[in-house]
Amino acid sequence: MSSNLNTSLEHRLATKTTPKKQLEAVEGKFGKDKKDSDLVKIIHQLTKVLEQHRGERQIVVIQDFPDPDALSSAWAYQLIAANYEISCDIVYGGILSHQENITLVKLTGLPATKYVHTALQEEDLSVYKGCVLIDSQGTNSQLYSVVEAAGIPLIVVVDHHSKQGEIKAEFVDLRPQTRATATILTQYIQSGMLEFDSNNENHVKCATALMHGLRSDTNRLMQAKEEDFIAAAYLSRFYDSQLLNAIMQSARSRRVMNVIERALRNCITKKNFSISGVGYLRYDDRDAIPQAADFLVTEEDIHTAVVYGIVHNEDDDKELVIGSLRTTKITLDPDEFIKETLGKDIQGRFFGGGRHLAGGFEIPVGFLNGFNDNAEYTKLKWEVFDRQIKQKLMRLVEPDDSVIATD
Repeated sequence: MSSNLNTSLEHRLATKTTPKKQLEAVEGKFGKDKKDSDLVKIIHQLTKVLEQHRGERQIVVIQDFPDPDALSSAWAYQLIAANYEISCDIVYGGILSHQENITLVKLTGLPATKYVHTALQEEDLSVYKGCVLIDSQGTNSQLYSVVEAAGIPLIVVVDHHSKQGEIKAEFVDLRPQTRATATILTQYIQSGMLEFDSNNENHVKCATALMHGLRSDTNRLMQAKEEDFIAAAYLSRFYDSQLLNAIMQSARSRRVMNVIERALRNCITKKNFSISGVGYLRYDDRDAIPQAADFLVTEEDIHTAVVYGIVHNEDDDKELVIGSLRTTKITLDPDEFIKETLGKDIQGRFFGGGRHLAGGFEIPVGFLNGFNDNAEYTKLKWEVFDRQIKQKLMRLVEPDDSVIATD
């Protein structure tokens, strides 16, 4: 690895390595074929942007319900930015409800802070000179609108999901064909933007988190591509296998098991699709939905599972229909399937989208939003949403079937 790239922060400041020299070093490392050439350009662009913002403070916004890919990638960006004297605060607006995510943050000390959007509005956001979106394009975060309203410019966007709208940022790295954002950030590190040190506890923990994020979004590397394996091989030199095992062995809570049981009891199957509505869920149990979908897709003769429910956020008394799709069918694109099924909101944003072999969606309940003590009304509201979602899904799964059973 190039000595121009593998230097400490102090050495960088002393030698003032120019973006041109760094570009030459990256070119020497990655070679000259088209794929490598594209990566060299990306690294050069990011280096230039970070140099232009040296010494500033940025707010890194990730999705409301951050997964290991988002958490680890945001942490990696924070460490990279520190090499340019940029301090970063990682924030999310929802909750950590998946047991592995809770354990990941607890055991590694991953520096991410939860904010209710109203609480962030009360903060002095003028201290931030830029916003960064990692594993997100702002559509899955209630905090990004607060940051936008504060007039904080969007500096960096790095994501592996399909483009969800017009993005105006100084640096944009969107790679829908890449399996994990953790792979992208690991490539940045490999290029020399950060020198991982196996004697640095934070580096070891971040490498462990990146390995977990990469494994999580590639289904334990079974859906990994060459670039993911290369990234994993690099991380294997630094990560803590015992720490990773402890994170992955986190036990499911009884509430998650209850949601999985509901999904099994309520599912209907059509043409190798399993579709299940699980009713109302507490906000804290939101991550039980993708876990239930993960479970249903393992059933014999099922290649795609969709699980959804109404999640009630007691902090702002809002409700969302949250859903998750999992598939083992290579020819089914979750991003296209969800967008075609559910469409857009009144602002032109799709209700959901996906990554390779997985996807999620969020639909505001709208006028019918809010808790009601009348059990019959609550039941009726669920039946309306349950029937509507099944109807939309079945139009693609089985176009000739116009009658949907809700029992």
